[in-house]
Amino acid sequence: MAGDNKKTIKVTQVGSPIARRAYQRATLIGLGLNKLNRQRVLEDTPAVRGMIARVHHLLRVEEGA
Repeated sequence: MAGDNKKTIKVTQVGSPIARRAYQRATLIGLGLNKLNRQRVLEDTPAVRGMIARVHHLLRVEEGA
């Protein structure tokens, strides 16, 4: 299949959304994260990169996962 070479990134939530602004909590939920140490492997797209940039201080990102 031609479209199987999609790049992925692994994001792990390392910071708590408690006492954070509503948009930061919503962004974590949009990424599929809502508890500490939860991990997701996501497609590396500009939209996902933008979401990660908004809450980068709450995440650990691993390239090419």
